[in-house]
Amino acid sequence: MKKQLIALSAIIIFITSCGPKIYKTADFSDKTSSHKIVAILPTEVNIQLRPNEMKKTTPEQISQSEESTGKDIQDKMYSWFLKRSDKFKYTVAFQDISKTNALLSKAGITYTTMGTKTKEELCQLLGVDAVISSRASMKKPMSEGAAVAVGLLVGAWGNTNDVQTSISINEGKNGELIWKYDYQASGSVGSSSSRLVDGLMRNASKKFPYNGK
Repeated sequence: MKKQLIALSAIIIFITSCGPKIYKTADFSDKTSSHKIVAILPTEVNIQLRPNEMKKTTPEQISQSEESTGKDIQDKMYSWFLKRSDKFKYTVAFQDISKTNALLSKAGITYTTMGTKTKEELCQLLGVDAVISSRASMKKPMSEGAAVAVGLLVGAWGNTNDVQTSISINEGKNGELIWKYDYQASGSVGSSSSRLVDGLMRNASKKFPYNGK
């Protein structure tokens, strides 16, 4: 039984870990020295279903799920930063996401049309020095039965077992990309926004460029 548990633990560690890729502009400090406030945009989510699952789901349902997940990740990410502000001593403040979303809505920018605006335009609209955007591509190749089995092992329910995520920071003067963090999570971590954000941010936090610590 002990050997089985050890083997099981090894499998869980294997399926939930992948090395990150990080980009940071060489003159990041110079470009961000005057940054005071940063906005967090709703996450761009893409949910890929298996062919047989597509037959049971309408495009509208998928779009609604992507939007609700994207805004939920935005909320969880904002909360993550707030809870750890004392620990990491961030050099910038993060705009309240309720204000961010209200300004976007007031300008007629919806979740689906946000991509038609440049990062420079979004910074100007939101009155911030930079914006944090993120993407999450979720694949669901597992059957429901397999999903339950993995859920019992790692404490997460749902059949998402491959999530590719990225966090980007674009500064407001010209919308230039100044930092990007790519991360791939496997297992069933993607079935919960909280678990996904926690896994992503826990790995990204040590490299997050606005850390003042």
